[in-house]
Amino acid sequence: MKIALSWIKEFVDLNGISTDEIVSQLTMSGLEVEDVVDQSNLYKNFIVGFVKETQKHPNADKLTICKVFDGKDDLQVICGASNVSAGQKIVFAPIGTEIPNGNFVIKKAKIRGVESNGMICAEDELLLSDDHSGIMVLDEKLEAGKSITEALNLNDVILEIAITPNRPDALSHIGVARDLAALFDRDLIIPEIKLSESSEDVNKLASVIIEDEVNCPRYIAKVVKDVKIKESPKWLKDRLEKIGLRPRNNIVDITNLVLHECGQPLHAFDLDKLSDHKIVVKSTKSETSFTSLDSKERKLPLNTLMICDASREVAIAGVMGGENSEITETTKNILIESAYFHPSSIRKTSKTLGLSTDASYRFERGTDPNITKYAAERCAQLVADLADGKIANGIIDVYPKVINPKEIELRFSRTTKILGYDVASEKIKNILSRLGLAIKVLDEDKLLVSVPTFRPDIEREIDLIEEIARINGYDNIPTVSKINITLEKKTDETEVDEKIRQAATSLGFFEMINNPLQSEKEVKISGSPVKLANPLSADMEYLRSTLISGALITVSKNLRQGVKDIKLFEIGDVFNKTNEGEIKSFDDFTEDQNLLFIISGKEQDKGWNTEVIDSDFYLLKGLVDSFLAKVSLDNVLNDSYYAAANEIYAYYLTKNSNGVELGKGGKIKSDVLKQFDINQDVYCFEFNFTHLKNVKAKNNGYVDPLKYPKIIRDFAFVLDKSVKYLDVKEFIKKKSSNLLKEVSVFDIFENETLGENKKSIAFTLEFYDKDRTLTEDEVEKDFNNLISLITKEFNAQLRGK
Repeated sequence: MKIALSWIKEFVDLNGISTDEIVSQLTMSGLEVEDVVDQSNLYKNFIVGFVKETQKHPNADKLTICKVFDGKDDLQVICGASNVSAGQKIVFAPIGTEIPNGNFVIKKAKIRGVESNGMICAEDELLLSDDHSGIMVLDEKLEAGKSITEALNLNDVILEIAITPNRPDALSHIGVARDLAALFDRDLIIPEIKLSESSEDVNKLASVIIEDEVNCPRYIAKVVKDVKIKESPKWLKDRLEKIGLRPRNNIVDITNLVLHECGQPLHAFDLDKLSDHKIVVKSTKSETSFTSLDSKERKLPLNTLMICDASREVAIAGVMGGENSEITETTKNILIESAYFHPSSIRKTSKTLGLSTDASYRFERGTDPNITKYAAERCAQLVADLADGKIANGIIDVYPKVINPKEIELRFSRTTKILGYDVASEKIKNILSRLGLAIKVLDEDKLLVSVPTFRPDIEREIDLIEEIARINGYDNIPTVSKINITLEKKTDETEVDEKIRQAATSLGFFEMINNPLQSEKEVKISGSPVKLANPLSADMEYLRSTLISGALITVSKNLRQGVKDIKLFEIGDVFNKTNEGEIKSFDDFTEDQNLLFIISGKEQDKGWNTEVIDSDFYLLKGLVDSFLAKVSLDNVLNDSYYAAANEIYAYYLTKNSNGVELGKGGKIKSDVLKQFDINQDVYCFEFNFTHLKNVKAKNNGYVDPLKYPKIIRDFAFVLDKSVKYLDVKEFIKKKSSNLLKEVSVFDIFENETLGENKKSIAFTLEFYDKDRTLTEDEVEKDFNNLISLITKEFNAQLRGK
């Protein structure tokens, strides 16, 4: 953002303070000055020239030979501009002058065989604008030979300041001046409003209705009649040109002046072009087209916030006005709009349309809802002064839910503890007051600070402490010559993550990193996603609730590039709401680190000595088990298998510890894959890595080899599909004698021959005793008893009976 130092000095007295000190203090306080342009030095050799006569270049159709008077001599100069002609006063760069745009020095030269002794300049060559349509033609009354720094008032210092997104209050000259007032302990001077209003009631001239109060919390309209559209006075044009704006007419220039003065975007409508003289603020109900001020027809998506009259759209709210209500030379009556729009709404519109303006840039970051009235009246006052307008009596202010300043308690003791040094309480109060914050003393250690709405970045006590440190000066932090610390072993938070990465890559997986911000369509596949209050775009509107959606996007991109065989993993954070209500605190959502494995295509291609191995459910399970073995958790977790589909998987298994599910994975359903344009089978497994890291591995120890033989028995049952294998396994363990040591599944079979909605599960049972040899009779008794109990409990049928 460009700031003119002479303009700043109208709001704060900076006498006795050098430019270097101003630049240093602003940068150290967080408003980084990226560039300083001293115009008096930049344009020191440029003068006003007079073109006495012109003639065509004999060797070039597009070049003109000019005789230029520099106040002393007549000089021959070659010019390539089409608009050069005799009798003009121009900006002339004599030999030895350095041109700002290009940083080259003018030398005597021959151009197509004709000598040239200088250069006639265009605006872009002087960095006054980007206009290169022709040379810059000056007022004919200017004296030839006079320095342009004096003739054009180009003797200012222009600062280019990088404003961080959390400081929308600094996107204006008054905003920067407020920081300077605090930094140098000076008074801030705000232009006083003195309106001379007519007797005509504004409510009889116009009306305002807000239908979308969420995206437009406040709308102010001020009416000025009988205005004269004309060229702006020189002081106004100079002021705008210094910060890179091109003057248009007095009304448009005034709205731009107020915008850069106080940070509130304004728009002026031709009141007589508004149907029924009415303003209606509402969002579009369907896609529509609209012609903006730049004469471009734009396609507006659903829910675009618009400014309408009684019958049509007249402006894209917070972004750009419409051609159908613009100010023209015939305009007589105007309606000044000064509104507060919700930042996320304007950001969404701006990004969707690919249209960024000075207004949208500020609305996106958050303007001050309570400066709108001042800005409207300031604009009306200038219109009355510079366009001979008559201000209607009163103001239309639609403000359904007033946005009040926040109140925060600040403790002096806490300030000292956080900063590590003491700042006098009186100085703290002075700093906060200079920044525009109202303070009330509660006791010796505590202040109640009222934070104005132009500082949305100050939300907590710690923010106030940061402001104190910023304005007091980081250079004033005392040097500590000695500090005592206790040496202790530090925990490397990344050590576990690196161990996981090594285990995954050793199994042939490649790591991927996906964006945690996703669209509504992408996050809907699972979980309870968290919606952002101020998304950058519709594609990044939600925090992901699972790693699966991002992984499927990556798989889809790989398939489009011809990569069919995929084996990837990712470690990343996921977020889920804990309830369906609005998020008001950190307790309303969870943040976990997850680990995902995903495979698709072939695990192994056909070779001279190898067969093709396709990715499938069993390969996924084998890889997951191998991974757990590498991190010593294979003997801790147990499996559960599910044949019925859920929201993501056609069938799946889970990994559990002490009844807690730590991971889930299987074959992804075809309808889910279809959403991501994937036309081949995909298998994935996702761990809750936060919980997995807390599982303790069992210590390995020596066990004596078994001295007595085992007795192995198998049986298989036909059960309902709804019966879970784990339930049957746990039932067997619970009902058997202590002779049964191991139970495992060796087959799950489904076929129509078993009956409708039936499946077969086959178990292997191991019986043994460490101290003796078992008899066939005692094992057979226990085995037959289990068959009877399972048949009764699960309505099962023993196969092979």
